[in-house]
Amino acid sequence: MTMSDSQKWLILAFTVAIGWLLYLLAPILMPFAFSFGLAYLGDPLVDRLEALHWRSFRLNRTLAVLLVFLGIIFAIATLLIIVLPALENQVSDFIDKLPAYLVWLNKTVIPLLQQYFGRSIRPLQTDQFVGLLKSHWQNGAVTENILRSLSHSGAVLIGWIMNLVLIPVISFYLLRDWDDLIKQIHNLFPRRFSGLVGKLATEADEVLGAFMRGQFYVMLAQGVFYSIGLWLTGLETALLIGMLAGLISFIPYMGVIVGIVSAVLAAILQFQDLMKVIPVLVVFAIGHSLESMWLTPWLVGDKIGLHPVAVIFAVLAGGQLFGFLGVMLALPLASVIMVLVRHIHERYTDSQFYSISQL
Repeated sequence: MTMSDSQKWLILAFTVAIGWLLYLLAPILMPFAFSFGLAYLGDPLVDRLEALHWRSFRLNRTLAVLLVFLGIIFAIATLLIIVLPALENQVSDFIDKLPAYLVWLNKTVIPLLQQYFGRSIRPLQTDQFVGLLKSHWQNGAVTENILRSLSHSGAVLIGWIMNLVLIPVISFYLLRDWDDLIKQIHNLFPRRFSGLVGKLATEADEVLGAFMRGQFYVMLAQGVFYSIGLWLTGLETALLIGMLAGLISFIPYMGVIVGIVSAVLAAILQFQDLMKVIPVLVVFAIGHSLESMWLTPWLVGDKIGLHPVAVIFAVLAGGQLFGFLGVMLALPLASVIMVLVRHIHERYTDSQFYSISQL
């Protein structure tokens, strides 16, 4: 049974209305989107914990969710206690040594550039530049500065507190009732479309799982590898540059490009020797090769099928329309759209309109 034209227009109008509503509600949807992501990432682990049993003892859904939450809290606490102070120390040390780096640039690099290009180059204003940086980054006062800036706006501070409170609460209820929610959503669709909806939902779940879970592990693995590799080369900002390259690696080639440029500049300033750049390039060459030949095929697979240009467009379009929320949802939404596009393409190639050679 096919849909009438009025039903198709009704579905189109409903879709447009939902999109417009999401656009209007974007400022308050951040905790819900973040909680949905946590619930989606944690649901397979909760299901596995539910399936475990020892003799007659078996975890119920609530206890399994609590165990997963404890693991998430432990991971976040480890990040706050170990990683963030180390990042802050690296940035502070870099700013403290920046005047010496700039003096070396003025005395060594700029004269070489002037000789090579045959034109005068204005020296860097070291005192003004370093003073501007230090005014915004005092030793060990990053967290204090953030809190001070937030306190100037009561609405912003309340919003942050509400998000911190809402995210774990919403995530807990989504995780606990995840399977029931999926069944209820599936039951809302007309029965004549249940087979098609089930097929598309299964494929979309595979694509989303491959992206959200797989890409998260790829980003984490790359961040750890780059940080350790750069640390072995002696780079003082290894953790900062390595984690930055890993976090933005979900955009094709962006992570390795930003990482190489940042690491090469940091190595030149720190070592003042071009030969020290070679180990840095080797680290990123190995890391990128591992990501493309092993990590991505193993953890993500080829289910997403998004072209790099489409990925970049999706991220930029999401950020333009919905801000940071759009950046978070751009690639998962684009992956689901790709599932629908593939289905439409299959229907199109199987149609008489496509197969008939002449009218």
